[in-house]
Parts: sequence; structure tokens; C-alpha cells
Amino acid sequence: MGCYQRRRFVVAAGALFCAPLALAQAARIWRVGLINSGGHLAYVDEFPKGMRELGYEVGKNLVIESRFADGRFDRCPALVAELLIKKPDVIVVGGTPAVEAVKRATSTVPVVMTTVGNPVASGFVASLARPGGNITGLSLDNADVAAKWFELARSVAPKARIGVIANPNQRTNPGYARSIQDAAQSVGVKVPVVTARTDNEIDDAFEALARERVTTVIVLPNGLFNVNVERIAGLALKHRMASIGTTRSYAEGGVLLSYGQDYGAFMRKAAVYVDKIFKGAKPGELPIEQPLILELTVNLATAKKLGLAIPKEIVARADTVIE
Repeated sequence: MGCYQRRRFVVAAGALFCAPLALAQAARIWRVGLINSGGHLAYVDEFPKGMRELGYEVGKNLVIESRFADGRFDRCPALVAELLIKKPDVIVVGGTPAVEAVKRATSTVPVVMTTVGNPVASGFVASLARPGGNITGLSLDNADVAAKWFELARSVAPKARIGVIANPNQRTNPGYARSIQDAAQSVGVKVPVVTARTDNEIDDAFEALARERVTTVIVLPNGLFNVNVERIAGLALKHRMASIGTTRSYAEGGVLLSYGQDYGAFMRKAAVYVDKIFKGAKPGELPIEQPLILELTVNLATAKKLGLAIPKEIVARADTVIE
């Protein structure tokens, strides 16, 4: 009987000890630093929504300090330094250049990646299953998607001359370009690749594509292009090119169609990682996920401007159709 009573006392004492900790956690104001290599596009706002679903609300128990490089990757180190001054509990990072800057700046503040290519090949983590260090999160890496962009381009206009616009400053772009060229070579087609590293070079890239008689352009994913979607869509129309982007924001901005990962879903999932870290999880022990959440968006208004009839089967399988 005495033994039983002792066990009850230990449990009760533990409960009394934990109660103040739980109250302290509930009363705490958490600070998140958010940095993106691109701009403040709509999908970024899915992160605070995800946090709210988990019980965190900006202005009550959550502060989010945001910084955006707007495609100027050289700004990332300074923006990261600004965030670290705010002493964030976690940094949420979108885009490979921003992750590179964060990794150089801190090895102690927990980091959650979102829209990032292959974090292992980039040297950010040791492995997907056990990242190690202070970085975890999600990976966009999908070796097959580049070939799918090529197939989609051929489906939209089978006789099209296909070209690619890439940003060599984005670590994943050269690999995507090679995958598209490999897919093209397998069917006896050559695909020219032109590059743009700055806003001004985007116009030059389209001029180069026009000289190559390109009629369909695949726009590879990176922060510079993400913040110049409307400009890219306008240049494609000017040169009478069908255009294929890699996220829904491209089709929403006037590109003919887009196919790729749902970035909003990645931001919502990042909130789950942040919540786990707030509750004591170590980032280096949280496996990196590779969600395969691909969506197809078709802009029929752009198709009409081009005088192009999108095949019915593509429209039928689209997740979103913009009239």
C-alpha cells in the first residue's frame, strides 16, 4: 500500500512541475524569421494560415519577421543578418540561394526549408532521413518533372520548336535544363537553352529564343523569374510563344500553363515543422519530406490571345482552368 501511495505522489509531483512549464509555453510569444529568394507571392501567405491552424496567431503568440530578395540573390546574406538580429526561434527559408545564406550565417538557429531543390546534393543536409545540424524541412526535388514539362510542351503544340529559359545562378536550373535536353534527345529533338541572371537579361533571353525560332518556351523555376511572371508572360505573347511555367502563379500571371509543385501546400507543411520545433524537436532529427503535390493550371485567356487551341484532354485533367 505504501508503495502504491509513493507512486501516486511521484505522478502528482510531476504534474505540478509540468503545469508551470505548460503555462509558460502557452504564454510565450514565438518569433519566426521568414526569408525567400523570390518575392512575396500569394503562396507565402499560406504559412501564417498553417500556423493559425496549429494554434499560433500573429499579434498574439506569434511574430513573423519577413524578408524577400525579389530574385536578387546577392541580397540574401544581408537579409539573413537582419533576421538574426531579431533573435528568431526558427527561420523558414524558401529558395536555394536563401538557404545557402542562412547556412553560412548560423549553425544554431533551427531552419525549416520550403521551396528548395535537392538539399543533399546542395550540401545543406547529410541525408533526407536524418539531416543532422540545424536544418530540416521539405524538398522540391523531383527528377522526373523536367521531362514532364517537355512532354507537356509537345502535347500543347506537337510541331513546336521548344526552348528553355534558365537562371544559372539558381543551383537547380542547370540540372533541369539537362533533363529537358535529354528527354528531347530521346525523340530526336534539340532544345536550345538561354539564360538570364538579372531582370534586364530576361528581355535579351527572349530575343535569343526568337532568333532560334522558338515557338514554345519552358520557364525554369527560380526566384528571379517568380517575381517577373507578368513580364515573362508579356514577352512570350510579344514573340508569339506558348509559355510553360512551373507553379500556379505563372499561369495566374498570364503564362499559358503551369505544371509543378503546390508551393502553398509546402508553406502549410512548413508550419507543422515549426510547431514540432517549438515543442522541443531537434531539426537535425526531423526527416526531410518530399511531397509530390503536382498541379496543372491552364490559362485559356492566354491561349485565345495566341490563337492556340489547348487539347481537350489537357484542359480536362487541369486542376485549375483560368477563363
